[in-house]
Amino acid sequence: MKIPTEGKLLRIIVGEADRWHGRPLYEAIVEEARGRGLAGATVWKGTMGFGAHSRLHTAKILRLSQDLPVVIEIVDAPEKIEAFLPELDGMVQEGLVTVERAQVILYRGPNKPRG
Repeated sequence: MKIPTEGKLLRIIVGEADRWHGRPLYEAIVEEARGRGLAGATVWKGTMGFGAHSRLHTAKILRLSQDLPVVIEIVDAPEKIEAFLPELDGMVQEGLVTVERAQVILYRGPNKPRG
């Protein structure tokens, strides 16, 4: 798969406890992106954050949160990212979705033997 030099970075921030049809929302988003043939996705788990309700979520030992922030990042061609946005609109009930320009320097998979 090839990504053009000028791509888009899709960043989705949701809560770890958010669900979509009974399973973690971040997993559902990654699986949907894979099913739609997007180039790849990475999920990051935050250790602290707050959102629209200004409620602090933290992983500190004395204050264990069950809803830490989760960030999903996807980089692909602008048209593929734009086509995925309507699906996200239905999936993300609370959270933040951003899109920004991304300059793709390289995107490589495993090397295949030459021969």
